[in-house]
Amino acid sequence: MGKLAGRVAIITGGTRGMGSAIAELFAREGASVVIGGRDPVRGATVVGRIRARGGKAEFVAGDIAAPEANETLVAAAMERFGGVDVLVANAGRLGLGSVTETSVESWRETMATNLDAVFYLLKAGIPKMLDRGRGAVVVTGSIAAFKGFPNHAAYCASKGALIAFARQVSADYAPTIRVNVICPGPVDTPLIWDSARAFPDPSSAVADAAAATLLKRLGSPTDIANAALFLASDDSAWITGAVLTVDGGRTVG
Repeated sequence: MGKLAGRVAIITGGTRGMGSAIAELFAREGASVVIGGRDPVRGATVVGRIRARGGKAEFVAGDIAAPEANETLVAAAMERFGGVDVLVANAGRLGLGSVTETSVESWRETMATNLDAVFYLLKAGIPKMLDRGRGAVVVTGSIAAFKGFPNHAAYCASKGALIAFARQVSADYAPTIRVNVICPGPVDTPLIWDSARAFPDPSSAVADAAAATLLKRLGSPTDIANAALFLASDDSAWITGAVLTVDGGRTVG
């Protein structure tokens, strides 16, 4: 029996990178998963892989920066699988630029995706978890909450705010619901290549990011998915309000 057998999980940003790895691992561990994302083609691909292995999955297209999209995700989980046990707030946006270079529109869009959307998802999903008498929330943060990165003003600000928000929510809903944050370091996903565009030589920036870790490599989506499984499952039953840094040792030095 898997670690998430009989549970229903919603994963935002679940169509590629860390999100798809989380969705597929959760399904292998017995969860029924509802995947949120903007791209129906990528969503159908992930759902197809899960179902091909005998798992249960649904995709819901939408922009999670809108409250209604998160409400639709929760409604889909209730209608298709009968409840909500796990929320993984994983979707993210970079919004590159220094303070003076970042437009007001880009700032607001970054905050809407990285911070507001987490509020919307939890607002819609927590009541359903309370009805079940249990729940786990896993928020994807970033080491950008602790370190300044050139030309990432909005991104760093949003990820720092996520930690404060998640810790506050953990205080409100314990002991029924646990809320924890994963802060990945440099992970080999499309996002790191988007981030690298903030540097003069993107390829060198990615190579330097890997070299700057103590373990001398980029993380893989599976590294993050394994951490998310730990925090979503009963293996972490006495952990809430925590920040788990999964960064190959990048923030040590």
